[in-house]
Amino acid sequence: MEQYIMKGGNPLVGEVVIGGAKNAALGILAAAIMTDGECLIDNMPDVRDINVLLHAMEGIGARVVRKGPNEVLISGKNIDSGGSLIVDNEYIRKIRASYYLIGALLGKYKKAQVVLPGGCDIGSRPIDQHLKGFRALGAEVKIEHGMIIAEAEALRGNHIYLDVVSVGATINIMMAASMAEGNTIIENAAKEPHIVDVANFLNSMGANIKGAGTDVIRIRGVSRFHNTEYSIIPDQIEAGTFMMAAAATHGDILVKNVIPKHLEAISAKLTEIGAQVEESDDAVRVVATRRLKHTQIKTLPYPGFPTDMQPQMAITLGLSKGTSIITESIFENRFRYVEELRRMGANIKVTDGNTAIITGVEKYTGAIVSTPDLRAGAALVIAGLAAEGYTTVTQIGYILRGYERFDEKLRELGGMIEKVDSEKDANKFRFRTGTAN
Repeated sequence: MEQYIMKGGNPLVGEVVIGGAKNAALGILAAAIMTDGECLIDNMPDVRDINVLLHAMEGIGARVVRKGPNEVLISGKNIDSGGSLIVDNEYIRKIRASYYLIGALLGKYKKAQVVLPGGCDIGSRPIDQHLKGFRALGAEVKIEHGMIIAEAEALRGNHIYLDVVSVGATINIMMAASMAEGNTIIENAAKEPHIVDVANFLNSMGANIKGAGTDVIRIRGVSRFHNTEYSIIPDQIEAGTFMMAAAATHGDILVKNVIPKHLEAISAKLTEIGAQVEESDDAVRVVATRRLKHTQIKTLPYPGFPTDMQPQMAITLGLSKGTSIITESIFENRFRYVEELRRMGANIKVTDGNTAIITGVEKYTGAIVSTPDLRAGAALVIAGLAAEGYTTVTQIGYILRGYERFDEKLRELGGMIEKVDSEKDANKFRFRTGTAN
């Protein structure tokens, strides 16, 4: 079983280059099958969720040509519109973004059958807003035998108000509506950077979408899409993770290939607790030379503090002076990592299921901890690199779903970390780094 083993105590210092945004890439890759032409997409993260989605797209007849680890050519012209267009295998069941293929296939072919989505167990993530949007566009939608089945004679634009802000529903409805007849307005739309990126990609293929990045998106449907070349935006969560790694380990990291505007909520909180944050056109430098201070945080939809950065921030605040409070307003199971962090000496109490009271400790100590989800896994790795002694993080398949070359990038910053799949390899690591025990 793959796991990370690390020896903590080294400040992380140096430069790291951030890859493409996973959450944008998943929507963009799904949308690429909506053209009969070809889409050349680069700055694509080479992570497990992406590779599973590409495999599923090939399974329904899309042409997928990997030009390199971060570049892919996609064409939907070989998809059989008369076929069943069923997306289901043991791998696609494990990723949340499988549902983007519903919006793409429904928009282009007016039908789709896609297995209900999986992903990390961080709380309730219902798809009712997706289904509401598809029905408003004229589709019949039902759930049978674990599959979402959607079909329409034709899709027609409509005025759709989302009851709750949903990134996935916004992207899915936007894709389907982009090839519907007439005009669609999505109100109470999500505003995350990857919403804008998917909209920009669709527009590059010939869609007519305005207002992405605001809470009202206006779409004029078109009948066909054409060839395009597109580069995916940098991943704000990967960038934020390395920013927190600098803060937690008292390091100095220049995080390159980022859009600083997307990181403002993270940068503001790091500055508030005493880290130095320096921004340039496409990079952010985080320096933490001394113990940081406490603060209060509430996770919110963009441009608020992202829920996907909450565990990483908690790791940092667990080593800061005073008592901090984090309120999680997006997902109810997001604090599942707390019990693992307590094994390392953290002083954290969760009340009412959605509030963590964190009293800072002087240090963490190494332990064996298990990854409960993608972002918490990355946070536990950071904790291990900040801790005294050796830490083993198990169940790292979650982390590999969303971080490209994570251990390699950390080693390049001076982190003592290695991915191993046996106790023999773990002992070799311990021997190389100072102890045979």
